[in-house]
Amino acid sequence: MKKKHLKSLSLIERWVSKEIGESEVLKQSFQNIKNALDALPEELKKEESSSLPLPAEISSEPLTIALYSDGGCRGNPGPGAFAYLVQEHNGEVLAEGVEYEAYTTNNKMELTGPLKGLNELLDVLPAKGKDPLLTKIKIITDSKYVVDGMKSWVAGWKARGWKKADNKAPENLELWQALDAIRGKFMEVEWMWVRGHDGHPQNEYCDRKANEVMDDRSSL
Repeated sequence: MKKKHLKSLSLIERWVSKEIGESEVLKQSFQNIKNALDALPEELKKEESSSLPLPAEISSEPLTIALYSDGGCRGNPGPGAFAYLVQEHNGEVLAEGVEYEAYTTNNKMELTGPLKGLNELLDVLPAKGKDPLLTKIKIITDSKYVVDGMKSWVAGWKARGWKKADNKAPENLELWQALDAIRGKFMEVEWMWVRGHDGHPQNEYCDRKANEVMDDRSSL
């Protein structure tokens, strides 16, 4: 909702300036409101993510980090978004993000979520005194396309010079190549599928975040 509110505030500011004239006091007042609105979603996001349960997929792996991701698209192709969430064994949220694209596909969003999350971990882990090359990451997603691709298809494509069995390049080749390359920067990256829309708290959280940003952008 932040972008919608900021846009409305800008319209009000322009109208008031037209009616009573511009002034530094007026400009500063509106800027203060914008700053407050801009900060509010971050606080809400932290509160919401901190209420998530411990990551069940790494309950017996205290040295592993869980990366949850989900992506979607309305129209396919059409407007889409992805969201990711990274948790330690104790439930601490190390990173999370959500991004919107005006014209994309469902598969691109499903692939981009894990990629963005892994990229952020390359900065987050050293900041916490952890070496990515000594860290195992378990990626949990409801996309069989992503899991099957990373666990089996990619090896065959690489063996054929990044070609499918029909000698054609795989769709979303650059994203597959980027995911294949970045997993070499960690000790291990494991891929795990979970059923979507089945009450999984972290998966539902990512799905909700992706849909919220699509709702917000479609209302502008």
